[in-house]
Amino acid sequence: MNTSSSLHLFVDLDGTLIRTDLLFESLLLLLRRNPLYLALLPFWLIRGRAWLKHQLARRVNIDPAELPYNEEFLVWLREQRAQGRLMTLISASNQQYVSAVAEHVGLFEAAIGSDERTNLKAGNKLRRIEEISGGEAFAYAGDSRADLPIWARAGQVLLVNAGPSVGSQFENSSAEVLRFGSAPALFAPLLRAMRPHQWLKNTLLFVPLILSHQLNQPSLVLAAAIGFAGFCLCASSVYLLNDMLDLNSDRSHQTKRRRPFASGELPLAAGFAAAPALLLGTFLIALLLPHDFRLVLLIYWLLTCLYSFGLKRIFLLDVVTLAVLYALRVAAGAEAIEVVATNFLIAFSLCFFLGLAMVKRVTELANLQAGAISGRAYRKLHQPLLTVIGGLASFTAVVVFAFYINAPATTRLYSVPLMLWLICPLLLVLLGRIWLLARVGRLNEDPVLFAIEDRLSQMIVLASGILIWLAT
Repeated sequence: MNTSSSLHLFVDLDGTLIRTDLLFESLLLLLRRNPLYLALLPFWLIRGRAWLKHQLARRVNIDPAELPYNEEFLVWLREQRAQGRLMTLISASNQQYVSAVAEHVGLFEAAIGSDERTNLKAGNKLRRIEEISGGEAFAYAGDSRADLPIWARAGQVLLVNAGPSVGSQFENSSAEVLRFGSAPALFAPLLRAMRPHQWLKNTLLFVPLILSHQLNQPSLVLAAAIGFAGFCLCASSVYLLNDMLDLNSDRSHQTKRRRPFASGELPLAAGFAAAPALLLGTFLIALLLPHDFRLVLLIYWLLTCLYSFGLKRIFLLDVVTLAVLYALRVAAGAEAIEVVATNFLIAFSLCFFLGLAMVKRVTELANLQAGAISGRAYRKLHQPLLTVIGGLASFTAVVVFAFYINAPATTRLYSVPLMLWLICPLLLVLLGRIWLLARVGRLNEDPVLFAIEDRLSQMIVLASGILIWLAT
């Protein structure tokens, strides 16, 4: 065994052993439990980061089995342990969390973390390491610039997912330097977390423009496009928040565990910065549109936040909320171009998207072997009830559309309103096919995206658009 490999190895936790930060993890768990704790955070932080971490640890527990680990580095640590190397887990995270992770991993002789008085980071961590090592040479594994003072005194340097600016500090180092992985990229995973494919849903803002036959008005098209951009930024802001609040349930989900935050591919710090930045951009864009559009946008944002913090876990209320959010997109499109969204349009939107929200839950249940949907209030036994309610909502949407065709305002707006009747069987085919695929478990868990990507659905939407044009 060479000299470097015999040194007492001190291992950092956040960003090194695990691909996440337990300060942000615990903060999100606390806010998910009760968002009102947000008001207490500044008072805890005034007393220092150590006190803040202590207060968080008193209120929430971290399940170490659910955390994303740096597997390459963990395999290497197991090899070192098998060779009898002395290793200590040392972190600025609270002692409670550090001990829990160390016990779960089972590789460390000791686990040392911050207490209510001392934040074990940078200089404080170095002093503790030197106390334990008794002035002897040691090895240290870390990932950030805060670890530079420790590496400067280490006999062996282990860089785990460290960025280029950190790695460049050791190009001429006399100590042995080992590298594991590289700093995680930010742009690509952040873009995926923003879910730009979901922006297609915001094309609903153009529906009032189309139905009011004003596509030939450039100023109104521009207004609708600005509204579309605002809703896209707003939706992405909430998607980031939702994914951060759903870390634990996403990590236990078959496919959602690969999402950027859940997998640790995207640092939570990036989400805490990007979510408010996107929201700020949302309302700056909204300043270009009428006051009533901003009001609808604000209601949409508040409702999506309520959905993320609790409504999504309430039986049936979650799907009703989703339907309302879709209807609000239509209402916002009307306010952007300052036209009145008819009761028929709002009623059709509510029923149509309530049916699709029910389809989503039925599909999730159909894909389950048994049990319940993770993070939701639905179990396998609810599938028949949801199918009945959703089927009735979808059929009611077609009935509302039929009443819309016969409305006096419609007959005045269209030259050949009878042409619109041909849309009714097309809607029945579209919705019937979606429900059939959902029942047999062959539908994507997001029926709106399925309808957008499916070739037959695209043909039905195109045919409906042509019929509306011919009726005009």
